[in-house]
Amino acid sequence: MITGSTSGIGAAFARRLAADGHDLVLVARSTDRLREQATELHDRHGIEAEVLTADLAEDAGIETVAARLGDRKNPVDLLVNNAGFGNKGRYLDVSMADELRMLKVHCEAVLRLTSAAAGAMRARGRGGVVNVASVAAFLPRGTYGASKAWVVQFTQGAAKDLAGSGVRLMALCPGFVRTEFHERAGMGTDSIPNWMWLDADKLVAAALDDLARGKTLSIPDPRYKALMGAAKLVPRGVLGSISSRTGRKYGPQ
Repeated sequence: MITGSTSGIGAAFARRLAADGHDLVLVARSTDRLREQATELHDRHGIEAEVLTADLAEDAGIETVAARLGDRKNPVDLLVNNAGFGNKGRYLDVSMADELRMLKVHCEAVLRLTSAAAGAMRARGRGGVVNVASVAAFLPRGTYGASKAWVVQFTQGAAKDLAGSGVRLMALCPGFVRTEFHERAGMGTDSIPNWMWLDADKLVAAALDDLARGKTLSIPDPRYKALMGAAKLVPRGVLGSISSRTGRKYGPQ
């Protein structure tokens, strides 16, 4: 199952898993886009693709997906919690309603869906969950980064609790990836250097390799591994100042 499957990293996961011969459960808000995606993947790879329309910013949407994850007759062996978005604007410039909506998708939905999946997987003795976070999780800037930091801490903590159960959990922390993410958030990208962009398909391949190796944290590119390693050496106050300036330069325009 892939949430936010119709674009970006979610679509890359769908392409790769379908090419590997896996049947899919595709989750997003647009039924039309889901059906188009399901048809394309079926025609190209011969797999079955189930469509599940749900808005994970709403309780009803989360409950619908959680119920499907708990279906013991049609088990889900891998959950990719990919759905997410960013808000344009600095802290206090974004409405509280929008902030809470983002936290609903990034934190509450991830908690509830991971729990639904992991419970069913533990009963079977196998399964995996990839929770898509961001390298922003390691930088002290904004509520987006804070929500992704929660995803990383939750995933790694849950992975320790489930050690030996046959259930693998991993937080995936990409950098800038060419997707619809920035466009939907109204963020300009012209100022972002070419070297900082990642290819979604290569990112997914690296992430799946890391999951197979049992990693609980994946930063799937040497460039970002080096940047995050260097960030650990910088004092938090200085890092906060740098990330704030960088965010204004490379973030919302």
